[in-house]
Amino acid sequence: RVHGLRHEYAQTRYRELTGWAAPAAGGPRSKALTAEQKLIDHEARITISRELGHEREQITAVYLGR
Repeated sequence: RVHGLRHEYAQTRYRELTGWAAPAAGGPRSKALTAEQKLIDHEARITISRELGHEREQITAVYLGR
C-alpha cells in the first residue's frame, strides 16, 4: 500500500520534471530518448531518488522502469 503510493508519487513527479511519462507508466524507454532527453531523465531520477530518501539513482528503476 505505502509502496504503491511511492510508485505513484515517483511517476507523477517524473512527468512533472521531464514532461513525459515514465517507462513504467507507458512512456518512452531510455533507449528511445535523445541525448538531451537522457540528461533530463537522469536529473529527474536523481531528484526523485533524493526526494524518496535514497542516495542512488538506480533505485528509481523500481518505481519508474528503464
